Amino acid sequence: MAANIIFHLDMNSFYASVEQAHNPSLKGKPIAVAGNVKERRGIIVTSSYEARAKGIYTTMNVAEAKRLCPELLLLPPDFPKYRAASAAIFSILRSYTEIVEPVSIDEGYLDVTDLAKTRHPLQIAEEIQQRILHELDLPCSIGIAPNKFLAKTASNMKKPMGITVLRIRELKEQLWPLPVVSMHGVGEKTAKKLNSLQIFTIGDLAIANERTLYKELGKNGVRLIKRANGIDNRAVDPNSIFDTKSVGNSTTLPRDESEYYILKETFEKLSKSVAERLKVKYLAGTTVTIQIRNYDWQNSSRSKSVRNAVQNADEIFEIAWKLFTDYWDETPVRLLGVTVSNVVDQSELTQQLNLFNFEQHIKDEPIVQLVDLIETKFGKGTIKRGVRVKSKSYASKTSFSKDFLDDHMK
Repeated sequence: MAANIIFHLDMNSFYASVEQAHNPSLKGKPIAVAGNVKERRGIIVTSSYEARAKGIYTTMNVAEAKRLCPELLLLPPDFPKYRAASAAIFSILRSYTEIVEPVSIDEGYLDVTDLAKTRHPLQIAEEIQQRILHELDLPCSIGIAPNKFLAKTASNMKKPMGITVLRIRELKEQLWPLPVVSMHGVGEKTAKKLNSLQIFTIGDLAIANERTLYKELGKNGVRLIKRANGIDNRAVDPNSIFDTKSVGNSTTLPRDESEYYILKETFEKLSKSVAERLKVKYLAGTTVTIQIRNYDWQNSSRSKSVRNAVQNADEIFEIAWKLFTDYWDETPVRLLGVTVSNVVDQSELTQQLNLFNFEQHIKDEPIVQLVDLIETKFGKGTIKRGVRVKSKSYASKTSFSKDFLDDHMK
């Protein structure tokens, strides 16, 4: 059986490249997109390759970046502009195949197995890369492989403007000698755990004991062994854009903060932003999670699940703030985040009847009786719930928002 041919397309320094495409005078200069530029607040979201050559990297503190590179040009994020560019990119990809899976605003997978029956995969990749460059003035890298994991790995091997083919038979030479932390899907914490088990390279991981890793890392440990051996059976799924699992927002504070009222105000703003995005998407969720990063970049999180799904800002804030105050030991805080997960469409919600909401159910009862009467006379399904159209939202001002996926839901 012929192998699948999967592309992973990754835009190079996307936000910075979009800014340079819109303003050619920025080309060749060290630029970075960051948070509140005037206050030198937040972190570097992305930077041009000219800036990276001077030591600038994503997540670097803005003030530190300016000290390192005084000539660095800082630009505020322009998410509508980036979303428009992203939509144009994916429009080009869908002109080759409908089997396209966006995974972030600047990357996605394509299954070109059928197309490759009549055209060489390298020719297809080169044409896509050149079209995006000439039509949108944006550079990208493309990985070609028999599955998503290897395609993702390949696209990261040569940047900018790279096209890399990675075959399973090449794993021992190209991947196995690399440190395990360099493998897609392995973060620093997981790498430390693996190192404690004497697993230092991807090759070590490939031959690791499955039972041991299951005991230490659960199902993820078994999955990582398979990935290290080039095994990934996930299909490219165009419908994944409809599978919203969570809605969250985070913010980097201007300074290491320990003032109670400022932290409380920050949680209120984050809760309001998350609530707005939930409302736009017509979603609600049953789990609220907070993220905390302290002054020395130690990350922690706390979460609470509730019986009735929440959507409004006051409910989200009440849960988030209590999680924070129950946990916080007054260590200065650098970053805060609030996320609502286990989300569902509000039309699918069933609410637990209790002392505080039963009056609303009583008010709805005459409407229920009227619907029953009409359906008895004219037939079941005569009256149906209206479909709510989800509008675009720019409530999230972070680079990690999944709101861009709304642009693909047509």
